Amino acid sequence: MFLKTFGWSFAVTAVALAIALVYGGPQALILCLILGILEVSLSFDNAVVNARILERMNPFWQKMFLSVGIVIAVFGMRVLFPLLIVGVTAKLNPVEAVNLALQKGDPHTPGTYGYLLHEAHPQIAAFGGLFLLMLFLDFILEDGDIKWIKALEVPLARIGKLDGASMAAGLIALAVAGFLAGEKQGIVLLSGLLGVITYVLVNGLGNLFDVDGDGDVDFDDASAATRSGPSSAAKLAGKAAFMLFLYLEVIDASFSFDGVIGAFAITSDPIIIALGLGFIGAMFVRSLTVYLVRQGTLDEFEYLDHGAHWAIGALAVILLVTISVPVNEVVTGLIGVVFIGAAFAGSVVRNRNKTSLSPEAESPEPVLTITK
Repeated sequence: MFLKTFGWSFAVTAVALAIALVYGGPQALILCLILGILEVSLSFDNAVVNARILERMNPFWQKMFLSVGIVIAVFGMRVLFPLLIVGVTAKLNPVEAVNLALQKGDPHTPGTYGYLLHEAHPQIAAFGGLFLLMLFLDFILEDGDIKWIKALEVPLARIGKLDGASMAAGLIALAVAGFLAGEKQGIVLLSGLLGVITYVLVNGLGNLFDVDGDGDVDFDDASAATRSGPSSAAKLAGKAAFMLFLYLEVIDASFSFDGVIGAFAITSDPIIIALGLGFIGAMFVRSLTVYLVRQGTLDEFEYLDHGAHWAIGALAVILLVTISVPVNEVVTGLIGVVFIGAAFAGSVVRNRNKTSLSPEAESPEPVLTITK
């Protein structure tokens, strides 16, 4: 099962490292490997959220995510997105943007590719931070049956009973980030507002599709998939699954913002970044997502959803903080691992307690037999 799921990822990793070695020698190979590890460490929470959504889709749409989705993740977000940002920021056409990227250059030198992308960080962080924050708030403010960090989740669920609580909290966070952004205040507020609008639109697209004669499943709230029940529930198909696919791609893209920006702290070479983040990191995240779905891990370890969403909330806050204050990439990379690890450990303890308290676990009473 493990090799079947991760086999392609190991194969792609070997090819990517070989290309890096030919392209730039041992140093490029090491940088490529570091970027791959960085992306995987940043994306544990991404894989958990992806898996919870993916298990709601039928096999066709699962394959679409793992095929078309990987193309979008690798080439769209790890290659084309930085080029687009630099092109718009520096008012360059696509050819000029590519040429500038291939020139590499020191990210601290004005006019270089890495420098321009770094200059665009406030608007990227505001958009991605607010999108992820809304995702976290909608999950954590709902009064679900399962609570992990009860001291926080119980009072937050009470707050969530207020209409528009998540929207109010998100806009307050945006106002604070804008206030601290200094001269970038205008672009930060606009980008953050676009992040909120994008979340609301994508999250509500499912409302356009109702049950009809073609057997489509009504899906009124795309984000409910992250809080859905067991994977044995009805699988989404047709237009509902397509909306969920779009929602999943936007979430997946939002998770990649921190990795793309953080990569330029390690190297400004777009080829190495594409190999490390895209071909190695994104492939392993996809494989981890599939593994979680096929193993039913999220249903077996019930706190993983909560751990992933707390990691999302922490990542959202970190993105907003980095608009005005630098945050070490190690902190960003470890925060998801810490939350997922703690949630996994808590789930193990919960399962043991449930097993020890179940009637089946009790020792049967001795049966007195009478023989003549």
